[in-house]
Amino acid sequence: MQNSIPVTLKTLIEEPVSTPVSENTEPEPTPDLNKTISRERIRIAVALFYFCQGLAFASWASRIPDIKSALNLSDAQLGTLLFALPLGQLLTMPLSGRLVTQYGSRGVLRIAAPLYALVLTFLALASAGWQLGLVLLAFGVVGNMCNIAVNTQGVAAEQLYGRSIMTSFHGAWSIAGFMGALIGLLLINLHIGTYLHFWIILIFVVINTVINEKFLVSHVVTEQRKTSFFTKPDGVLVQLGIIGFCSMATEGAMFDWSGVYFKDIVQAPSSMVVVGYASFMIMMAAGRFIGDWAIRRIGRRTLLQVSGCLIFVGMGIAVFFPTVVTASLGFMLVGLGVACVVPSVYSAAGRNSKISPGVALAMVSSVSYLGFLIGPPLIGYIAELASLRYSYAVIGLFGLMITTLISLTQVVKNGN
Repeated sequence: MQNSIPVTLKTLIEEPVSTPVSENTEPEPTPDLNKTISRERIRIAVALFYFCQGLAFASWASRIPDIKSALNLSDAQLGTLLFALPLGQLLTMPLSGRLVTQYGSRGVLRIAAPLYALVLTFLALASAGWQLGLVLLAFGVVGNMCNIAVNTQGVAAEQLYGRSIMTSFHGAWSIAGFMGALIGLLLINLHIGTYLHFWIILIFVVINTVINEKFLVSHVVTEQRKTSFFTKPDGVLVQLGIIGFCSMATEGAMFDWSGVYFKDIVQAPSSMVVVGYASFMIMMAAGRFIGDWAIRRIGRRTLLQVSGCLIFVGMGIAVFFPTVVTASLGFMLVGLGVACVVPSVYSAAGRNSKISPGVALAMVSSVSYLGFLIGPPLIGYIAELASLRYSYAVIGLFGLMITTLISLTQVVKNGN
């Protein structure tokens, strides 16, 4: 009986990807699917929901300067208000896991995805700072529901393929980030207002939901189990969360501080300040599209060990050789390093046989997402006490922690 096998971090991640998955029960039967729907069509549908979520978030990010100016916010005021978004995500982790477990990721996603884009439009209507903060809190709440639901779909779709495809889903999110920024830049240059911009995104998301929700993985028929987010934390999921934390702290540092690093430490010309961030983002997206192939070639364990080393080495190059060329190369290595860590962590969490995938993903996300909250402020505090170079050196140690934790716990099997 599968219930008698103890779950460890090693057995969880070494478990073949072909093990069937359930959204609310133990993963024994295969998904109950309409046989006329090909797994390729399911994969496309899931990828498009990842894409839409990334597009909505990037659209908001592209308009932050406009909204800041419209509300006449100072840097400190904006920074305080921006904290409402991750706060909403963290506060909703338990609820999201339970909703996905009870109603299924498909049922949650087809409601949460258009609602996420709808809340996006209200961001453009805020006429005061407190209003923006409240809407950002709601944006984080609905965004987290989308995040847990879409990653549960990613885990389920991966089981249908019997091999790793999770990193390509996250690659779709990264590509949406690029396109969202480009669309924002285009509409700004065309003098199209923020509210109309966000409504264009909402219409696209609604159309995608109507067309593709029917192709999402529905459910698995088996005996239902009761799981609770507030039970004693599963040790395996905590370890996965720590690995995700290290990766997300690195991502947060790159998102928020790479431009400042190039300006203050590298002392790049104004036209070159964005090069560091662009180098990181391009390689992170590329890494996610080749990640599944790499897992099949060298194994998940080796890939994640290498990923941690790439983060460590990349940060080291940027710290010790702060020129435009060398720092860009270092940031590219960091982008490759973080590319596959979170998708692999989510994939492993979704195969936990003791806890339903929705709740497991919520638990791992709770620990991992703290990296986004702690990483950027940590950079600032260390920079204030010493230098931004020292801050990035500390972030580089997170890569070493990833490699060490994976190696010590034998977390990944070198195979499919």
